[in-house]
Amino acid sequence: MAEGDNRSSNLLAVETASLEEQLQGWGEVMLMADKVLRWERAWFPPAIMGVVSLLFLIIYYLDPSVLSGVSCFVMFLCLADYLVPILAPRIFGSNKWTTEQQQRFHEICSNLVKTRRRAVGWWKRLFSLKEEKPKMYFMTMIISLAAVAWVGQQVHNLLLTYLIVTFVLLLPGLNQHGIILKYIGMAKREINKLLKQKEKKNE
Repeated sequence: MAEGDNRSSNLLAVETASLEEQLQGWGEVMLMADKVLRWERAWFPPAIMGVVSLLFLIIYYLDPSVLSGVSCFVMFLCLADYLVPILAPRIFGSNKWTTEQQQRFHEICSNLVKTRRRAVGWWKRLFSLKEEKPKMYFMTMIISLAAVAWVGQQVHNLLLTYLIVTFVLLLPGLNQHGIILKYIGMAKREINKLLKQKEKKNE
């Protein structure tokens, strides 16, 4: 068991180091984005919502086709990939890179690797469920996809995308400030109350 844990830790360290090397040119930008997403200042959440709202209003106004939208998005990613490593050191000043910043950058890369591992783990579990319990896999997939299709039919695509993007960008801050855990705890308490009331009625 200890060997497996050590092997997993070593693999995590290797993957994190590899990702750090790949994203080295993005270090300053990632640290700034990390501060914004974790709401280090009170005005960051409204700023996130404002920027996302402005972006989606522009998309709504221009009303591009799917092909044009995807092309522009990929073009923006290519430009960012080329320009950010060149401009970031000039804007932020690479000589100001401190040990604390390096440690935070390492933590961010480690969290990204862990998130990728979780996603791959869920994907593998899904396929293991398909092999072990094909009927349950089939029913789960059909019901889930039908529910998603129904929601997609009821809500406008752009509005749904806006809500998803906004939630994903606010999620790190909600998590950091314990807001999600607070509401999950409240929901659990309410469910427990309802279950207790049901038990009393049955008695």
